[in-house]
Amino acid sequence: MENKKLLLIVNPCSGRAKMYTELLKVVEVFSYADYLVSVYPTKARGDATQYVENLNHDDFDLIVVCGGDGTLNEVIEGIMKSKNEISLGYIPSGTLNEWSSGLNISRNIETAAKDILNGKKIRLDIGRFNDKYFSYTASFGAFTGASYSTPQEVKNVLGQSAYFFEGIKSLSAIKPIHMKITTEDRVVEGDYLFGAISNSLSVGGIVKYDKTPVGLNDGIFEIILIKNPDNIVKLQPLVDGILKHEFDREGIEFFRSEKFVIETNEEVAWTLDGEYAKSNGTLTVENIHGAITFIVPEI
Repeated sequence: MENKKLLLIVNPCSGRAKMYTELLKVVEVFSYADYLVSVYPTKARGDATQYVENLNHDDFDLIVVCGGDGTLNEVIEGIMKSKNEISLGYIPSGTLNEWSSGLNISRNIETAAKDILNGKKIRLDIGRFNDKYFSYTASFGAFTGASYSTPQEVKNVLGQSAYFFEGIKSLSAIKPIHMKITTEDRVVEGDYLFGAISNSLSVGGIVKYDKTPVGLNDGIFEIILIKNPDNIVKLQPLVDGILKHEFDREGIEFFRSEKFVIETNEEVAWTLDGEYAKSNGTLTVENIHGAITFIVPEI
């Protein structure tokens, strides 16, 4: 019987560089399950996307990502661009790993590997951001830049709090962005300090949604926008509303849609799953329903 072929894409720098000590365990888990394992360590930002995009459809039976949300984003981008139908597993070893928490994926590396072998396949939604892709969030404004500007060595030492400290450093430079957002059933326009289009229960470890209205494969994205208050006194109630999940407060806009057309006259810095992106002029963000096959734990 011919062994199944598995590609293990590893970001050796993610998290606290855990894969340096855990890689052999992961390889053994899949090898004992009769997979022929190939390991590809990423070398630079964007490397995983290019590598996966150039694969032939029958090169591997399964791709497993060992890294953080940014590495996962790169692999998903490669799959979407290549249009290869290949199953994807995720062993989170980054700093936040937000998407994995909504899918009940273990933070224990060896357990996550075993869960891929014993898990179930589901179809998950992916976001298209003009000609790029994201798995769980596209955001702009306050704290957004911290995810891609925080040095990896700082993330390794401080963990999730690194994003907070890096965000605090940039608060004085944040300016509101004027935007018009159009969906199939509404139009909103204003000056916003922060915005996030997401397919996740959490954004940046700060904005957290209740599980009830959020489905990771329902064809719908959630969007939250924080308006620029006309005085500093009104900012605290907005922050308090976010922390308490009270999105109906004045100054917070929260709604759901499968497609958003965003218009602005400014160049906007975004983060897609922790990776830098930018837009200028009109931007279309849409949900590609059931775009990839993803393996999650059987619960």
